[in-house]
Order: sequence, then C-alpha cells, then structure tokens
Amino acid sequence: MTYDRLVCANCAAPVAEGRCPVCRANRERLQQQGPLGGLSPTALLTLLVVLIAAMALLAAYRTA
Repeated sequence: MTYDRLVCANCAAPVAEGRCPVCRANRERLQQQGPLGGLSPTALLTLLVVLIAAMALLAAYRTA
C-alpha cells in the first residue's frame, strides 16, 4: 500500500499531506522502505516462487 492512500489516526488527514508530526514521521518511514517495503512476507515469498518457476520454465524451453 502506498502512503498516499493512508489516513493518519492522529489528525485524520491523508499521511501524504504531512499535517502533523506523526504524518510526517510515517511518510518518511514509508519513503525509506522502498517499493517492496509495504509487501507482506507472504507476498514476497509468492513473488519469489513465481520468479523461480518462470526461470525454470525458461531454462526448460531453451533446452528443448
């Protein structure tokens, strides 16, 4: 989830606006995590399995 869709529990404003210190701190934390920082461990594991399967299919296709 991106921070532009989150609502702050402290001031009830969008976190992307950074109206209060809590919003600004969370916005900075989310920006530092990068694009994969918001994904759950299950989603990351699923992505890894899909990538490995794709590599295996590609290797099998090349040898056939």
